[in-house]
Formats: sequence, structure tokens, C-alpha cells
Amino acid sequence: MSTYLKYGCVHPRTLLADLAAAEQTESVRRYTDELAWRDFYADVLWHRPESAREYLRPELQALGHDSGPQAEELVRAWESGRTGFPIVDAGMRQLLGEGYVHNRVRMIVASFLVKDLHQEWTLGARWFMQHLVDGDLASNNHGWQWVAGTGTDASPYYRIFNPVAQGKKFDPDGAYVKRWVPELRDVEPRYVHEPWTAPGGIPDGYPEPVVDHAHERQVALDRYARVRAR
Repeated sequence: MSTYLKYGCVHPRTLLADLAAAEQTESVRRYTDELAWRDFYADVLWHRPESAREYLRPELQALGHDSGPQAEELVRAWESGRTGFPIVDAGMRQLLGEGYVHNRVRMIVASFLVKDLHQEWTLGARWFMQHLVDGDLASNNHGWQWVAGTGTDASPYYRIFNPVAQGKKFDPDGAYVKRWVPELRDVEPRYVHEPWTAPGGIPDGYPEPVVDHAHERQVALDRYARVRAR
């Protein structure tokens, strides 16, 4: 419903009324929470309009970001879904193909750009707004700030999504990955989220991982620690 909410085709109160009348399951509660998050971010933007493009926690601008030809090449790999991390690549290809990605995948690919590739959240926020059919300035940009740890979350520095673990947890059979990454359709499900471990190796046409996640995770944590120590 996010696209319909963005363009005003349906009011959130309509959805809340329907949810209130439904059986109060965990799914209903979570849906209600997501609507609350949407209004919360709209309220943040109303009171802090500069937060659409500026850090809510400006001290974290001191983190620094990677630049240069190699960094630009990594960004292009992320944009095109060629990072070698299947869940990230599936999400980025779906974004290009459909203009929509599930919120869980948005968080995974955002974390990868900011904390594995060490890029500024504003770069990813702009890319999403260019391609999402439900691109809402408040939800999108503050969601990116949440992932980057520069927004409304009180202690976000340690939250770094492991793309392999996330893939295994939320796409255990690899169905989502195989839909968007055809190079991996013949890989056994147990290897699909880390194809470099498959007996036959990485299939032809699919890239090696562009970074070592464990190493880049530590780099990100070290950068946050230095900023927080100031």
C-alpha cells in the first residue's frame, strides 16, 4: 500500500480503521507499527525540514567516506546489483526492474552501501528516490539516516547487517534471490547466499564478493568508535 499512501489514493486512517476491526494478530500489530513509523518520519521532517538532506546528528559527518575510482566502481556494482552478495544484488535488481523493494531488503542494501562500502547515506537516498515508485521523502531519507546511524535512533552504531545471514534468515530457500539473480538459479539452496562455498564454485557470469564483509564491518565500527570518543 505504500505507493497508494504516497500519492494520497488512500488515507492511513482508513488502513488503521481496517486494522482495528481485524483480529489482533502479530501481523496486524506490525502493520500498525509501520504506519506509525511513516507518520513519525513525516513529523520529523515537518519540524526539521533540513533533515531531508542534512544529518540529524551532525557530529557523525566526521565519520568520513571512501572516495576515488575504486570507491566509485564499488558504488556502480551496488547500483547494478553486481556486488557478489546475492541478497544485496537481488534487491538492487528488483529496484531497477520494478521500482519497489520490501522494507527488509531496503535495510540490507542500505547497510551494505553505508557500512560495507563506506558511502554517505545521502548517495543511497538519492538513488532510491530516483527509482522507487513509493519514494516518500520523509520515510526514505529518514530510513536511510536510521540505517546510517545519523538519525533518530539513540544507539545505532553497532547495527551492521550481515548480508549472508540476512539472506539465509529471510530467504531460506533462495527463491527471492533466484528470481532476480538468474546466474544462481541452478545453485543449491544451501549455497545460494554464499555461492563461493558451493562445490562447483561461483557460477559463470556472477561476480566474486566485492568486499570482505567481516573486515568492512570492523572498519565501520572503528570509525564510529573514533567519532563517539571525541
